[in-house]
Amino acid sequence: MIGSAIAGQVAIAGIGQTEFGKGLGPSERELACMAVDAALADADIEPGEIDGLACYTMEATPDFELLRSMGFGPLHWFAQVAHGGGAGPGTVGQAAMAVATGQCRAAVIWRARKRSAAASRVWAQTSPVLSDHWKWSRPSGLLRPADEVAMLTRRYMHEHGDVSDALCEIALALRAYACRNPLATMHGKPMTRDDYYASRMIADPLRLFDNCLETDGAVALVLVPAQRAKAAGQCPVVIEAFAQGMAPGHQQMADFHRADPLSSCGRVAAEKLWSMTPLGPGDVDVAQIYDAFSPLLLFSLEAYGFTPKGTAAQFITEGGIRLDGKLPCNTAGGSLSEAYLHGLNHVTEAVRQLRGSAATQVADARVALVTGCDVTPNGALLLRRDA
Repeated sequence: MIGSAIAGQVAIAGIGQTEFGKGLGPSERELACMAVDAALADADIEPGEIDGLACYTMEATPDFELLRSMGFGPLHWFAQVAHGGGAGPGTVGQAAMAVATGQCRAAVIWRARKRSAAASRVWAQTSPVLSDHWKWSRPSGLLRPADEVAMLTRRYMHEHGDVSDALCEIALALRAYACRNPLATMHGKPMTRDDYYASRMIADPLRLFDNCLETDGAVALVLVPAQRAKAAGQCPVVIEAFAQGMAPGHQQMADFHRADPLSSCGRVAAEKLWSMTPLGPGDVDVAQIYDAFSPLLLFSLEAYGFTPKGTAAQFITEGGIRLDGKLPCNTAGGSLSEAYLHGLNHVTEAVRQLRGSAATQVADARVALVTGCDVTPNGALLLRRDA
């Protein structure tokens, strides 16, 4: 199997990021170069050694511009992965396959965004005549991803009961992590339960703090063969398993049109991921779960087998995702309180956890899960510390 062929063979040797915020001065291309430069320095690799690149199809900086700006190459492998928030694990996993099979010797993955301006958001640019997949939801008044996730959340509540307290706990837990992370957008901005319930409704039942930040910034990673990382004296963070998933009949962000809308792409990815490794949910010490909207944690905790169907809300309200809980999640603050970089910052936080250098460190973390967006075609990574 492909998964068993790459298990332990590829290391994330370098991570880098810019500051996160709103109205940052540099362009997306400049932010990308800054993050990549930091990742190269972290990996102790010269730019000319990079011969592979992977990014999101939604990335604004073309690969050839990054090649020229950073002094890479020549390139032997380059690729893009679609579906926005579902693409993060896919870019890393596909780059890992390229490194493991010799298509390239060292690869860079990056994501740069300037989303603090309203005009930069996809749903702010809707055409008056729809001919793509949005025609199934936007004529019904579901204009934004938040509206569509709200519909799925209502379906979940119809089947399993009210989850308002769980959504509140997600927002509070991630804000608490961010307040311990000096690099997080919401560092120094604590939130109370009263703050959460006083916030305005965005798309019932999603309140303001159930929605991700709109962030300017960039993150990047460098992948090399694990043996090279070991030879350089590093304690490598290696890729144990990788999978992608797309459910039959899936409609992006609008699975409420399917017969079983809660049988998601995340469940498809999870089934494949666990088939590629002897490890299982019980072996995961820390998780970085895609959280553009807080209910996605409910869906993903169940999809990846951490809680039985319909019980994720109880798991969360009992403190399950806190540092002292059964599965600390989104320990840098996640997309809700650290930064929204389409989830690639979840990978860098997973690496910090396994290195033992996170701002909120899970004790002796050895295995980390990173997931993509549950309500789009997506993917997942299982990372481990290669002691």
